Amino acid sequence: MKTPFFKLFVIALTFGLMSCKNENTLQEYKFADKGLVLSCKNVNSKLYSEALFAFEDDILKYYGKNNPNASLVQAYGQFIRNAIYGRLKYEDIVSPHTVKVFETLKNENDLWDANNPESYLNYNGALVKCIAINMQNPDLRATFNSLLKVNSMSPKPFGAPLMSNYRHALSDKYLAAYIAFDLYYAKLFNKDFSSANAEKPVQKVDFNKTPQ
Repeated sequence: MKTPFFKLFVIALTFGLMSCKNENTLQEYKFADKGLVLSCKNVNSKLYSEALFAFEDDILKYYGKNNPNASLVQAYGQFIRNAIYGRLKYEDIVSPHTVKVFETLKNENDLWDANNPESYLNYNGALVKCIAINMQNPDLRATFNSLLKVNSMSPKPFGAPLMSNYRHALSDKYLAAYIAFDLYYAKLFNKDFSSANAEKPVQKVDFNKTPQ
């Protein structure tokens, strides 16, 4: 028979684990009404979908600051071109909500590879495998998988075909996820956001923390 002490220990341990899990959970999902657009095994669909929509919201607002008629497809075109050629100042684009999303993403160990000199995104992780299978454009998918197969994947070699087919990101959210995670979130590590134009987040975020 289990003793009362043992039962109390189990209850305390359960609450402890729940608390730890909550610390690594995004508290607010601003784009939950848009649904889950990334669905694969071992992929945090809710968090990654939120991250994708937060990214799209950021670039639309950034490239629409001086153009009220700006569209998301135009924002994608400008963002990809500037990202590939290293002409982006991420501090001017990232919103307070995206800061919180990124802080949560940093706890996704399978998502990152600190030893990759080309990108912190883990090209052997579940998300990239999910993208490689589900990318809709057959030519882009073939190029993407070929680069992965020969361990030559990085933003630059995939950049040329991507710039020619960026419009597909509107309907293909797996392609959009690649853009968001490799050209945006993977670039936020080691950035100083203290002088960002966006409203400062409530909690200070350590962007100098590299992925595990």
